[in-house]
Parts: sequence; C-alpha cells; structure tokens
Amino acid sequence: MTENRDWDLLTPEQKREERLKKWLSAPDVEFVSPEAKERYSIKANRIIKAINLEEPDRVPCQIPAGSFPAYYAGYDLKRCMYDLEAMRTAMIKFVTDFDCDSHGGTHFYPGKVLDLLDYKLYRWPGHGLADDAVIVQFDEQEYMRPDEYDELLINPADFIIRRFLPRTWGIFSPMSTLGPLSSFQGIAYQAMGMASSANFQPMLKAISEAGQALDAWMSVVSECSRITQAMGYPSTEGAMALAPFDTIADLLRGTRGSSLDMYRQPDKLLEATDKMVELTLQSVLDGAGQFVSPFVFIPMHKGDDAFMSDEHFEKFYWPSFRKLLLGFIEEGLIPAMVVDGTYNRRLEHIRDLPKASVIWTFEKTDMALAKKILGGHACIAGNITGALLYTGTPEDVKAYCRWLIDTCGPGGGYILSMGISVDTVDPANLQAIIETAKEYGVYRK
Repeated sequence: MTENRDWDLLTPEQKREERLKKWLSAPDVEFVSPEAKERYSIKANRIIKAINLEEPDRVPCQIPAGSFPAYYAGYDLKRCMYDLEAMRTAMIKFVTDFDCDSHGGTHFYPGKVLDLLDYKLYRWPGHGLADDAVIVQFDEQEYMRPDEYDELLINPADFIIRRFLPRTWGIFSPMSTLGPLSSFQGIAYQAMGMASSANFQPMLKAISEAGQALDAWMSVVSECSRITQAMGYPSTEGAMALAPFDTIADLLRGTRGSSLDMYRQPDKLLEATDKMVELTLQSVLDGAGQFVSPFVFIPMHKGDDAFMSDEHFEKFYWPSFRKLLLGFIEEGLIPAMVVDGTYNRRLEHIRDLPKASVIWTFEKTDMALAKKILGGHACIAGNITGALLYTGTPEDVKAYCRWLIDTCGPGGGYILSMGISVDTVDPANLQAIIETAKEYGVYRK
C-alpha cells in the first residue's frame, strides 16, 4: 500500500488495484512450498478476474460453510463454539478438504465471550437453544424505542453506551444508570465513578475475563488463517457492514418497528439511515487496515422483493445503501453483498454503481435475469439453494451448477457459490459444486 499522503491522490480504481495487489502478493504469508504459492496466485487471480468481469481459466468457486465444518470434522456447533482445539481442527480440515478458490475465515462465534458478556442479540446451542442446535438464531427485538430517534441522531455514542449496550449485552446493564455523556468533564467524572462503584465491579471483571477469552479465540482464528493461506488458499475475510436500513431494522427497531416507522415517522427513519452511512463508513475505514483482504462482507436482509414495496425500497433502502457502497468503492474496497431472498425487482436499481466494483451473491434471485441486467457491469454469484443441497443428490447439484455456469458464466463475471450457509448437508453435495467448477466451468480460449 502506498503512503497515506499519496493514497489520497489515487483514483478509486487505482486504490482498488493497490488493495488487490496487496491481497495477491500475500504479505507475511510463509508458503509451505513453491506449489502452495503458485496455488494461491492462481486462485486469487481467478477471483480478481471475475470481479473485473474478465474470463479466468475457469469459473471460480466459493462455499460459505456456516457450521458445516463442525459436523464434517465429527463435532457439533456447540463444541466448536467453546472448544478452540475443535474449532482449529474443523476449520483447517474444511479448507484443505474442500478445494475452493477462497475461504471466508472462521464460521464460529466465541461462545465463552458471549456467555461472559450475556449477549442478547443471538441464541446459540446451550444459550437459548438446545445443546444439539445446528444454527445460531438472531433474537430480533426493539432495542431502540420509537421515541429515541433524536437521542441516536444527536449523540450516537451516548445512545450506544447508555441505551444500546445495556439492552443487548446484559453485563453492561449498569451503564444505563449513567448520566448523559455530553461533556468531556462529565465523561471523566463518570469514568472515575465507575471504577470505584460496587455496581460496576462485576461488569469490569467480566470485561477483563471476556477480553482474555477473546484474545485466545482470535489467536486460533489467526492461526487457522495463516495455516490455510500458507497452503495456498486465499482468505477473503475482511471488514463487515450492514446496509443502513438493515442496521436500523435488524439491530435497533426490529422488523415490526421499522415497518411502522416507514409510515409513522418516515423523516426520522430517513435521518437515521443517513446517520448510519456516516457511522458505518467511518467504522469500516478505520478498521480496514487490519485486513489484507479488500472485501467488505455485507449480509442483506430487509430489502428483498417480499419485504417492502418498490416505492419503499426506492425511498428507504437503496439511496442510503448506495451512498455507503460508493463510500467503500471510493476507498478502493470491494463490497461483497450476500442478498437474502429475491431481488428480481431490484436488479435495475443495484446496477447503478461503478462498473466492476462490487460482488452480488444471490440466494433466490432469477440468475438468468441477473445476468441479463448485471452481466458485463457487476460480478454476480450464487444461487445454489439450500433446498437443493439438503434434498438433492450430487448428480442433481452438478446438473444445476452446469445450468448456472451456462447461464451466468459466458463473458466472465460469475462465481459459482451458494447464497446461504449450511450445517449437516451431505459433504458429497458440496464436493459436487467444486467438481463442476473444475470440470465444466473451464473457459475455452
């Protein structure tokens, strides 16, 4: 990467080229062999060419694994959330046994950390779900009341510390007793009061223990990434973000609350989505330097055809999201969206971004229509469905993958993938995806 004083003089395209060059060069990776180094280069270039809407040697292949690696290694989700050795074994085994063109890092949450801090937004095996549950569930609530928009807009930090944290992390409940954090002097005095107050001692102790547990978890995550990259498997693990409307609807107001707000207080909702653009962009840019990967993972939830009308999408969802995406693109980052549901009616809208600047991974969208509208303009991926992977045979999977390659592959700009993650699916069905990419997805020069 260039020096900061030079970075600001680069165009968005030049910044992206610099980031991709760094990802391709794999700095600090000590490859286990010359063959591993060559493997890494071939796979990373395959992805880069797809993003640039060029034809690589063959269609790239990615598998978002979910909790599948746990079961494939003979464990379960709970074991890999709490047992770091099991997590290490599962992740390395998955990456090495399933020869994809990239991997997205760990797929397991740090169970001990979530327990210590009493996290409310998720339910997981042994914490709100049965020990043998195969997924982590999102517990959507109204964590921001309808009359609290002004608090969020006027002082986001104060709202996060005194409202959001106590409601979503049980250990932070004493923070709700603090007075408004509206002056430098006030913050200093309240910080000193926290250190000496008996009400805050359990919180401070839990934070310390959780920090140690998180360090141990991160150490294993980093080790897995180092090992698998050294073997020649590029990591796309990078920053993460949400669409501004999804931030409000997922984390703050909930589906019901945000739906009501579109009618009852639309102006406040629009102000809040604009504020989320500013906060999210700054957060991602501040943290992007810790990743070699230039990708920003963005799971998308509330914008699909079934959730909101075209009018509401055009008013509440797309303008702020487009602004956020342009902010990432301006800094050379590559937004990689995973689109829940169906986006058949949204394709013309999402085409309104710079050419070859993003990746759209679809779950159920009509891929022939997506290729027609986005082909030659944006890289697309997906949409091998969960239904096919759970109920079909390897032959069924291969047949559908061949159709996807025939439909979306011509001219480049397509990555064979799923728009969902899996858990106890037949491993042979995942291998069928990879085999089809290798055997059928070759571009003839």
